[in-house]
Amino acid sequence: MAAASFLPLHLPASPRPAIARAASGVASTVSATAQTSQLEESFGRKGLKFGTDSMGAPTAELSVRNGSSLQLRLNDGLVTSYRPKVYWKDELSYREVLHTVAGADTVRGGVGLVLNDASSSSTSLLAGSEWSVTDADSDSYDAVQVELGCSAGKGGTLEVSYVVTLYALSMATAVIVKNNGSKPVELTSAVLSHIRFDKRRGTAVEGFQGCPYCSHPPPASGFALLTPAEAMKREESGWFGGGGGEEPRQGAWTVEENLYTILKKKVSRVYAAPPEERKKRIYNTAPSKFTTIDQYSGLGFRLVKMGFEDMYLSSPGGMYEKFGDDYFLCTGPASILVPVVVGPGEEWRGAQVIEHDNL
Repeated sequence: MAAASFLPLHLPASPRPAIARAASGVASTVSATAQTSQLEESFGRKGLKFGTDSMGAPTAELSVRNGSSLQLRLNDGLVTSYRPKVYWKDELSYREVLHTVAGADTVRGGVGLVLNDASSSSTSLLAGSEWSVTDADSDSYDAVQVELGCSAGKGGTLEVSYVVTLYALSMATAVIVKNNGSKPVELTSAVLSHIRFDKRRGTAVEGFQGCPYCSHPPPASGFALLTPAEAMKREESGWFGGGGGEEPRQGAWTVEENLYTILKKKVSRVYAAPPEERKKRIYNTAPSKFTTIDQYSGLGFRLVKMGFEDMYLSSPGGMYEKFGDDYFLCTGPASILVPVVVGPGEEWRGAQVIEHDNL
């Protein structure tokens, strides 16, 4: 399978893909039940259960031996819950890592894939795509994996595979895009995660010291809590925002000087080598990983990137109150500043891992 280089599980060829559609209308209960039964018959195994969420969308729930779990929406590939086993408040328990907000007919937040056409005003290549479950595997105890697939782009010439894997101490998302067309395509992409924090004051990350960054909007997506315009809107001066350390204007580069990047105010940044630097034969790339710091819970999670050039990082500042009581960051590996060119017959791969050692 294409994801073998990212993930160790072996995924045998499935007998047939199961189409993942959100149920609606009078027949929603019947169709959802039938689809769940089909998925269970084709892919059900230890640590993997299929069902539906409150909106009738098909879901997969992954779990491993230590009790860590993950919930994946099958019709759009959105990870809506990740609850690893951690040592928290002097005892072992399960802690929700992701921040999601459920509306009347949609869910936003979580972990999602962004794949846009850079040559067409960053049009989403995934909008309207029909995802299917193409494979699943597990080692019975410590790893469970689901693969989704769809066709994207004009004429469906892009073959997209999206693999979600749960381990005892981590979760991974990997994307593989193959160009079956006759012309090269230019892609901007990201795997964006909405990480939940207890308090605004206690939110920070470690790992960007010495790395260049610029203010930049996130890539447009249907699942992000903040739109690109909202993410870039400057916060008024006050107790948390304003004053010293103002964000640079979009397009202006600076270097992260601090060991710990405090994120109580509103920021929207891309940490990366500036595009001009990348024209040199040798240049410094963005860090391959960083660690979140939640001062109040005492928990930290490492985000690791593979195959991406940039790292996107944003905090909502005072706007977090629009989305509940919890503070959050939207962050993840990305290729935003310089599009990835995938030639005919070629493929591009990228991945993110969220891992921890809070036991």
